[in-house]
Amino acid sequence: MATMRGIRRTKGMAQREAQALQRDDLFAVLERMGDRPIDVRDKALLLIGFAGAFRRSELVGFDCGDVEPVARGIVLHLRRSKTDQTGHGRKIAIPYGRTRWCPVRHLTDWLAYAGIEQGPIFRSIDRHGHIAPNRLSGDAVATIMKKRVGAAGFDPTTFSGHSLRAGLATSAAMAGASSWKIRQQTGHKSDAMLARYIRDGDMFTDNAAGAVL
Repeated sequence: MATMRGIRRTKGMAQREAQALQRDDLFAVLERMGDRPIDVRDKALLLIGFAGAFRRSELVGFDCGDVEPVARGIVLHLRRSKTDQTGHGRKIAIPYGRTRWCPVRHLTDWLAYAGIEQGPIFRSIDRHGHIAPNRLSGDAVATIMKKRVGAAGFDPTTFSGHSLRAGLATSAAMAGASSWKIRQQTGHKSDAMLARYIRDGDMFTDNAAGAVL
């Protein structure tokens, strides 16, 4: 153990992090998708996952009854999460988007296309385009992510199911959103916990050197 601690001190403990799928890169990924049933589903999956900064298990856990339409978009009722094992729950606002990649519209399109009125929102689809009644697994989200970013020309090995969550946090920070508003979306309890999800792209936002040089 002492030897391992020495190695850690010498070489450091840089943690391998999933690359954040930031807004513009997400849009590039979406542009490469078509209009097959699986494309309609995956557009909604990626957009809702990004907009809500959801973990994989949270994203696939939503049912139709968790969606509340409101004047400015939808409110998703998260019944349980990794950090809320007692099931206290919380609400996450997903506003209407200002671009063609509106998460609310694409979720609505998917539910209408699939004829889903109750039960799981995000479901398995076979190679013939048949939509199953069972929900996607958390692992399937990571697989979809890698497949879609790879098709858009990105290195799929650097992305994971956490890339959407990190992508929203990083993109929002770069756009000037306050940390507490970002935490309202991600559910982090402190800025220190949130900081783990904001990738290096934020290093140039309000950079100290940039203010004086």
